[in-house]
Amino acid sequence: MRQPFRILFVCTGNMCRSPLCERLARSWLAGCGVMSIDVSSAGTHAVVGAPIYAESEVVLRRLGGDPTGFVARQLTPRITRGADLILTAARSHREFVQHQTVGLCPDAVMRTFTLREFAALTAVIPHRDISRIDDAAGRARVLTAAADPLRGRLAAWPQDRLDVPDPVGQPMAVQEATAAMIADALAGPLGLIAGAPGAFPATGRDVCL
Repeated sequence: MRQPFRILFVCTGNMCRSPLCERLARSWLAGCGVMSIDVSSAGTHAVVGAPIYAESEVVLRRLGGDPTGFVARQLTPRITRGADLILTAARSHREFVQHQTVGLCPDAVMRTFTLREFAALTAVIPHRDISRIDDAAGRARVLTAAADPLRGRLAAWPQDRLDVPDPVGQPMAVQEATAAMIADALAGPLGLIAGAPGAFPATGRDVCL
């Protein structure tokens, strides 16, 4: 049996942004019948064993995700090496992953992006190149490999546009805006991976080069 494609989401405490990514992605992919994509998350400075933030749980449920059983965990080199695609909340997390893997797994750099960076890059990859592949894991592998050489296209972007800001301690409106930003960034790539472009709700922000 072919190995699943493993997507790892990373933020700081693994209590807000990365759990939102993980559980929303899991819900959307399951809704499309995709079983060959394994989704997980971890934190660079995780509050190990903690549940998802209460505010994040509220906005996740509104978007159709399920926080049941979530427990925060610390990012380790072993977890990093086991991931086929690493999507981080911010550039600082991307740099943490890259530093962590120096000498251990140098090719991890090529498959590590911020979430919004990956959304923007995959938006310009010809969809026909992805859709002709007949399984989700295969589509995910091709999409990840195709995104890496395109990074230079974002050179003119304001760098903070690549980040999902940390909403911890902010009003509920900020929590909602963060969840919407995450959903927008997930929708395009996950739609391509699922073989159903446009299947997931998004506003279309932050993905045009």
